[in-house]
Amino acid sequence: MIKTGDPRSLGIPASEARLNFDTELQELGGGPRRRLLVVNDEPAFELSFYCGTCPLLFRRLETAREKLSLESMQKRLTGTLDDPDDGGVIDAFGTLLPKGEYLPLLLEVEPRLVTPGREGDYFSGEQVTTWGIDQFWGLPEYPHTPYYRTFETAVDSDAHLYEFVVPMVPPSWNERKRVEEYIALMDQGTVPTAVAISTLDVCQPAIDRGEDYFVHWGLTHFLLDGHHKLEAAATAGRPVRLLSLLTLGESLAGAEETARLPALRTQSRTARRIGR
Repeated sequence: MIKTGDPRSLGIPASEARLNFDTELQELGGGPRRRLLVVNDEPAFELSFYCGTCPLLFRRLETAREKLSLESMQKRLTGTLDDPDDGGVIDAFGTLLPKGEYLPLLLEVEPRLVTPGREGDYFSGEQVTTWGIDQFWGLPEYPHTPYYRTFETAVDSDAHLYEFVVPMVPPSWNERKRVEEYIALMDQGTVPTAVAISTLDVCQPAIDRGEDYFVHWGLTHFLLDGHHKLEAAATAGRPVRLLSLLTLGESLAGAEETARLPALRTQSRTARRIGR
């Protein structure tokens, strides 16, 4: 953690915003079906279900094909952001977001790229120890995208915070030349800055079916800017700054939980041991 900004109102009317949160309804007038992150009017990610007892989720959908970087901010973000309010970055990216309350968090992360189903995958690892595998599919949840793991720490003996950075499009879509340029900059000591819209989802199964029954806090950063920077940092083993705009209205967390987040993010990184 570098610095926390003050909660603030950001965004434009939802009908004009390029990024939105939405609810897919049942066809016959029933209740909510899927909680969605929408980019340019196309569903991009399915998110954790509203109940709070289903597993933590970010699942890339077939229509997730676009990034939301701003050309006007490229020069400023190539360097290090030292304060959330530096350079008008928050206001600039606020024009992409739906009107709401947001908490700015400026973090420094060392990302580790994870492929679903392989070593380090949260969904086939820690999540299974609590929820078990999906009873219908007989498999762990599958996010349909590589993603970055950046931090985890204990909330208390019965809860643990996991942090993820999720690219809007997979790293394989990145331009190799730009990734290499950022690696070269990082080798010279530059710490560039990425920007994300973030959610805090607090989830716990209603029934204890796993090896380790505890509350999962998922801090998920969906990249707006920084796809090449994150891949470069993961490849080179270097840090990158991350300006997170945490949505307070669209997270599955209460006011007390979001208020605890800045202090939790200053703790040492610690992995959870099963049964602790």
